[in-house]
Amino acid sequence: MAEGLLEHGGRLKAAARHYGIAEADWLDLSTGIAPIPWPLPPLPESAWARLPEEGDALAALAARCYGAQHALPVAGSQAAIQALPLLWPRARVAVLTPCYAEHAAAWQRAGHALQPVSAEAIEAQLEQQDVLVLANPNNPTGMRFSADQLLAWHARLAARGGLLLVDEAFMDCSAAQSIAAHAHQPGLVVLRSFGKFFGLAGVRLGFVLAEPALLARLQQHLGPWTVSGPARLIGCAALAPDAAAARASRAAQLEADGARLAALLRRLGLPPCGGTALFQWLRHPEASALHEALAQRGILVRLFSDPPSLRIGLPGDAAGWARLEQALTDILQTGVRR
Repeated sequence: MAEGLLEHGGRLKAAARHYGIAEADWLDLSTGIAPIPWPLPPLPESAWARLPEEGDALAALAARCYGAQHALPVAGSQAAIQALPLLWPRARVAVLTPCYAEHAAAWQRAGHALQPVSAEAIEAQLEQQDVLVLANPNNPTGMRFSADQLLAWHARLAARGGLLLVDEAFMDCSAAQSIAAHAHQPGLVVLRSFGKFFGLAGVRLGFVLAEPALLARLQQHLGPWTVSGPARLIGCAALAPDAAAARASRAAQLEADGARLAALLRRLGLPPCGGTALFQWLRHPEASALHEALAQRGILVRLFSDPPSLRIGLPGDAAGWARLEQALTDILQTGVRR
């Protein structure tokens, strides 16, 4: 991995080289991305040949779908994670830990005073901070914060010119818990990911929900043509009102699959400590050994060292489910304790 880059799930080529297993023979459960991609609409040649234009309905469709007043399409929510700290004056920034590591890295890289904070310590720490950054549901723990709690924290921060940044990358299957409807208020930013729920991470599309003035500054900072023409067309089709029933059906199926994965792990004596529809989080003292044993069998999961834990995504078909269950059964029978 290049120096300065954080490690993420989905590094299948590196795993294939390291373990000598062909890419096609892996079961990749490391990313927390829906395993079955959303059907792609027909893409005209002009989507590839012309510069993308912002005069389409993508921003409005996203705002309507997420229940927000305003939305800015970006090239994956990662683009906003990296840019937003550059638009904020030097501040004391509390970042939830454990959490998606790019948040802390971006605020620290921009020169802010970073304070890692556990979920339990946020209340006590809030008055000493200018910015609070967290994910809801959290990645990798799956922990959820109530809307009432988040809005109360936002009110306290905004009263003194502060900011609450909520990453809702895994919110699509539990949209009733979103605070997107409040994102037009000053001092509140909500990020939404497109690729995870729709299983189209390669499209590189996400949305920033916030007050118009901040969205305008962010758009100016990112510059023109940040979202490709094909990504804009795919986003418009997936977020359109006439796709609402298909989105609801997909959410219900993913919720059922998430519950199935949690039940499988419990049945094997590996009860998860949290999770979402798209992954389960397993704290285990021998997480590294479990990760290694699965990798030797061509199954890639996400390993975390602090605390020792695994994030396990959803298999995409019956063969994948059977393969995961058999691999864990064999591993537990041959050495790694429950």
